Amino acid sequence: MRKISFAEFGGPDVLHLVEAEEPHAGPGRIRIAVRAAGVNPVDWRIREGQVLGAHPVTLPAGVGLDAAGVVDEVGEGVEGVEGVEIGDHVFGEGTDTYAEFAVLSAWARMPAGLTFEEAAGYPSVVETALRIIREVGVRPGQTLLVSGASGGVGSAVLQIARERGITVIGTAGAANQDYLRGLGALATTYGEGWVERVRRLGRVDAALDLAGSGVIPELVELTGDPRKVVSIADLGAPQLGVRFSGAAGSVPDALAEAVDLISRGRLHIPVEKSYPLTEAAAAHADSRAGHTRGRRVLVV
Repeated sequence: MRKISFAEFGGPDVLHLVEAEEPHAGPGRIRIAVRAAGVNPVDWRIREGQVLGAHPVTLPAGVGLDAAGVVDEVGEGVEGVEGVEIGDHVFGEGTDTYAEFAVLSAWARMPAGLTFEEAAGYPSVVETALRIIREVGVRPGQTLLVSGASGGVGSAVLQIARERGITVIGTAGAANQDYLRGLGALATTYGEGWVERVRRLGRVDAALDLAGSGVIPELVELTGDPRKVVSIADLGAPQLGVRFSGAAGSVPDALAEAVDLISRGRLHIPVEKSYPLTEAAAAHADSRAGHTRGRRVLVV
C-alpha cells in the first residue's frame, strides 16, 4: 500500500509517499480502507520533533491519528463488543492514518448524512475539545475565552460549550468573525488592543489557548488565575503555571458524544480544504500557517 512517512524530523518537505507493508487488525482493533484522514496540528508538531509525551516517535514514522473509511478487517474480540462488521462506514482514531489502510483503536459508525471527508475531521478534535473544557473547569452560566477559536478544536469547543450553557468569547482573524458568531460566540479580533476588546465583552471565568500565539500571560491576567487557563499549543505554558494538555483522554466516549451531537444537529465542523494524499506536505504547511476555518483533510 501507499502511505505518508518521514525518516527525519523537519519541515513539510520531509514527508514522502512510500510503498509500505499493509497493517493488520490485532486483538481489539479494526482495519479500514481509508477514504479520508484528518490533518491535525499534532501531526506537524510530531513531524517537527516537538516533545509530546503522549506520542513517542521511532523513525522512520508514519503520520496521522484520525481517519474515516470502510471496515475490511476485524480483530479478535471486537465482534461481540462493538458490533462492527466488514463493510461498515466508520470514523475514529488510530495510527499512521495518512495511508490507504490504517488500524483504528477507537471508532464509531458514521452518522447518517456525513461524508468520509467530513467524518475524518472529528475524532481527535472532539476528544480534545471535551478534554480541555473539562480540565479548565468552566461551568454552565460562566464565560469561557477561546484564543484561536476558528480552527477545528475551537469550532468544537464553541458548539459543545453552547450546548452546555457556557458563554464563549472567541478571538480569531477579521475574516472569521461572522463564522464565530454563527457558532454562537461573542467574537473579537486578536492583535493590538485585544485584551480590552475582550473585557468589553464581559468577565472571563476560564480561558483556552488553542493557537500558541504567546498570549498566555494575558489569559492569566483576564482570568486572574493560571489554574483557569489551559493550552494545547504552547509547550512553555507550565513555566507560567498553566496546564499544557497534550495527552488524549477517552476517545471512545468522545466519539459517542460526537455521534450524538452530530445526529442532533448540534455539532458541525466544516472542511475548509481537502487535499489528495500526495499533497500531505501542502496540507501541513497550510495547517501550520493557521487562519483555518474548521478542518483540513486528506482524501485517499
